[in-house]
Amino acid sequence: MHRHIGIVGAGMIGLSTAWFLQERGFDVTVLERAHPGAGASWGNAGWLTPELTTPLPHPSVLAYGVRALLRPTSPVYVPPTADPRLVRFLTSFARHSTHRRWARAMRDYVPMNSMALDAFDDLTDGGVDSPTVDADPFLVCFRTVRERYAMLAELDEIRAAGQEVKADALDGDEVRQVEGTVSDEVGAALRIHGQRYLNPPAFVKALADAVQERGGAVVPEADVRRVLDLDDRVALHTTDGRERTFDAVVVANGAWMNRLVRPFGVRRLVQAGRGYSFSVTGDRLPAGPVYFPTQRVACTPITSPAGERRLRVAGMMEFRSPEAPLDHRRVDSIVEAVRPLFSGVDLDNRVDEWVGSRPCTPDGLPLIGRTRSPRVFAAGGHGMWGIAWGPLTGRLLTEQIATGQASPTLRPFDPLR
Repeated sequence: MHRHIGIVGAGMIGLSTAWFLQERGFDVTVLERAHPGAGASWGNAGWLTPELTTPLPHPSVLAYGVRALLRPTSPVYVPPTADPRLVRFLTSFARHSTHRRWARAMRDYVPMNSMALDAFDDLTDGGVDSPTVDADPFLVCFRTVRERYAMLAELDEIRAAGQEVKADALDGDEVRQVEGTVSDEVGAALRIHGQRYLNPPAFVKALADAVQERGGAVVPEADVRRVLDLDDRVALHTTDGRERTFDAVVVANGAWMNRLVRPFGVRRLVQAGRGYSFSVTGDRLPAGPVYFPTQRVACTPITSPAGERRLRVAGMMEFRSPEAPLDHRRVDSIVEAVRPLFSGVDLDNRVDEWVGSRPCTPDGLPLIGRTRSPRVFAAGGHGMWGIAWGPLTGRLLTEQIATGQASPTLRPFDPLR
């Protein structure tokens, strides 16, 4: 039985895994290259939306990507590159962007989606002091009824895979009765029921606090560069020259995980799909999340640490190095895409402009489970859904570590596939 577990990465997935391991009596140490929640978790839109959690490779996303080669302001941006690794990822991504493969992946998503919210309840009922909020309303908005057709077709695909979706169609006047900050430019909408959201930095901080209060260690500024299997132990080497040994290790460091898990048989690429976000104020802010699918922009009401109500605006899928600097043109593109669609939101008074690297796989399926080593486990590659699936990933992976048996739900996400 592994008793002391080292976890690489203090985002939602790594910290959730630590918390559930503690529930089973394990000692945990979490090593983080920056500080808890500093990676893709920090600027996430914070949606807990099982009915909209779907695999990224889809014909519509591929079409966006092709147009992006000619239009850098596209919501999906692929910069011209000679990087063979990125070319290999994009080629595989394109192969998986068919209706048949998307439908198969979506069927794999359905069991995870059905349990995702319960895993959050496990955390909050167990003392993690940060709420999840009912998304009432959760609005998906379009300029025209015709624009809405594509989303309705996608919802039909989601239902066909076995995922329940409860949605009402609204016209422009009806959506403004529900949410007065939506401008007259919005002519159609969908109201999705049964979803939730959270404030990602606040929730991840509360999760880190809970892990530490129960005796776990969360070590910032500990950048793990190498994982060594020592036959009966696992060593983690950090850039400061230290070596720490554990009974087992979970690698949950997002877009940086390839270099650590590849020596253990994990060949599936994990590519940074960089997302941008910022927060704004205004005379009026939406009461709940608002999504503009055509512009691929997600908006979520949050409360700052000082108690100020703000709106987080997030968008873009930029396939670049996770180390590349923030490109202000992407922020400008998001602003100009949604400016006509809001009334009373001050998009020019921005704070917390951010770029983070979502860890994407070419088949849209994360990597969750044991590697070739019985002491090294992977937990990453969730794309846009690291927040939504983070607690459930931690719960299911803990079960595998504790019992030696993986849940059938995890079979499609085998890191060795």
